[in-house]
Amino acid sequence: MKIYTKYLVREFLKLVCLSEGIFVFLYFIIDFIQKIPNFIEAKIPINNIFIYFVNKTPLIATLMMPPAALIAVIILFTSINKRNEITAVKAGGVNLLRFMQPILIATFFISVGMFLLSETVVPYTSSKANRIWKIDVKKQDPSLFYGSNQIWYKGENSIYRIQYFDSKRKIMEGVTLYFFDDAFRVIKKIDASKATWMEGRWRLEKVIIQERKEDNNYYLSNLDSLQLDGLESPSMFMKRAKEPEEMSYWQLKRYANQVKEEGYDNKSYLVDLYLKIATPFVSLILVLTGIPLALSIHKGGTPLAISLGIGISFLYIFTLGFSRSLGLSEVLPPVLSAWLGNLIFLFLGSYLMIHVKR
Repeated sequence: MKIYTKYLVREFLKLVCLSEGIFVFLYFIIDFIQKIPNFIEAKIPINNIFIYFVNKTPLIATLMMPPAALIAVIILFTSINKRNEITAVKAGGVNLLRFMQPILIATFFISVGMFLLSETVVPYTSSKANRIWKIDVKKQDPSLFYGSNQIWYKGENSIYRIQYFDSKRKIMEGVTLYFFDDAFRVIKKIDASKATWMEGRWRLEKVIIQERKEDNNYYLSNLDSLQLDGLESPSMFMKRAKEPEEMSYWQLKRYANQVKEEGYDNKSYLVDLYLKIATPFVSLILVLTGIPLALSIHKGGTPLAISLGIGISFLYIFTLGFSRSLGLSEVLPPVLSAWLGNLIFLFLGSYLMIHVKR
């Protein structure tokens, strides 16, 4: 039985690598076709295009692993079931759950490997790829800098300091605006507790203005609100926002905690934080679901197995996207929205596994 277990795991890993390679290749083909007009229009050198796709590879590999593992296990168990090897195993007195155990263990280590890859390599490579796309291709302004808990932006003869920016609601909090003359001397400073984008301009609340007059003295004024034209739109402040894949779990956790400590809503960050833990285990859960489904296929062979695997993968992606949107809209708690897809398919896989004929 040990020999057969080694054979089973070896064949499974071969199919995983093959499926993973095909999925990554297809993704890059589609991505290249979609983006090549942008690269040509921006006159990006070929070596930079190559660097862009190389740096995207680790992220795509982690995203494609769950469907690759699912299709691999469905093909494997469909084929051995078709050759009556499952019947032979049962006849030998081997418990079918015991027979599946090596595959589940191998998938668990794959999940751990994907998590480590997403924590160590993906943040670095994704940052480089996104920088090429956003700055070199899309020509977005690189003058926006993200600190640990605030935004500094350099405009024309001005500098903005924003303690917190909510891109979804288009709200800034803890706003300080510095305006300079040609000699880089401060001519006006505006402090506001909050700024909201309304009808194409910013509406500032609880405003304190320090302005230099003709006598070179600064005068202070307080306003309940102020409509301010000429400032950059919210899209400008969203340009250099870090994507979740550009941060490790601990970096994202620190940022979410800092946002909360400053009294702001951090639920959107918590959703992505919990997803960083939930996502690596998708492979294991889908494999747990795929094994009993594969054993239930008696006709159709490999084409049906692949179609079934793709269908389940799309269903999971839809479930994950829907639950994440519920978390971002605060309908569900962040941890539940991140784990809802896993819990649903874990229940489904466990139910199917219990009812497998042993």
